[in-house]
Amino acid sequence: MQELSLADCRCSIPLCNHGAVRIVISEFMSLDGVCQAPGGPDEDRDGGFRHGGWSMPFFDPEVMGSFIGEGFTATEALLFGRRTWQVMADAWPERAGDEFADAMNKIEKHVVSSTLTKDDLTWTNTNLIPADGALDAIRALKSREGGDLQIMGSLTLARSLIEADLVDEINVMIEPVTLGGGKRLFPDDGRARPMRLVSHTVAATGVQVCKFQPTGEPLRPGHSDELYEDADAPPVSPS
Repeated sequence: MQELSLADCRCSIPLCNHGAVRIVISEFMSLDGVCQAPGGPDEDRDGGFRHGGWSMPFFDPEVMGSFIGEGFTATEALLFGRRTWQVMADAWPERAGDEFADAMNKIEKHVVSSTLTKDDLTWTNTNLIPADGALDAIRALKSREGGDLQIMGSLTLARSLIEADLVDEINVMIEPVTLGGGKRLFPDDGRARPMRLVSHTVAATGVQVCKFQPTGEPLRPGHSDELYEDADAPPVSPS
């Protein structure tokens, strides 16, 4: 989990009942596409990952904190995989008394797991979604009226939802560092998924703060020769 100063997440209590529920993924991402363990050394060492906490040197409270806070105001519920839920369930209750921490603790939460039981759900307002049949359960959540259903971390779950075309928006904070390997967000299934860039901001630390939405359209490949069909308007000028 990203270890932020709580004051850096400029948000208010979530606003709800905006219309149809959207599924929104929010991730910290390295320049080479890695999202694993941005917040701490021992967050996730799977695969021998050695760079836990890599995101912290690049966190900009002004741009990134505001972006996280604004996204939270549109969020009605959070959706997690087991590992991310357990990390956050261990951390946020101890931070009660701060506005953002109180919002995190109060908000409706759903965790997908094949191992947790209802007795394990010690974090306030958490609902268990059994892994068997999880996609159908998430489709049911998506069919409700309300604010966004936001996914933080939870890469395995997020990747499954992208594969199932259930994601409405992807927020990535692309940081100026390469990590040389680790867990990634997007599926390696050979399928192209065109995206529309909705917004883009550059933080003082060089982080590209981007909001994308799937277009739902197929990729239409072209050829570079098409760029030169008009001899009077070449695509590149030496000046």
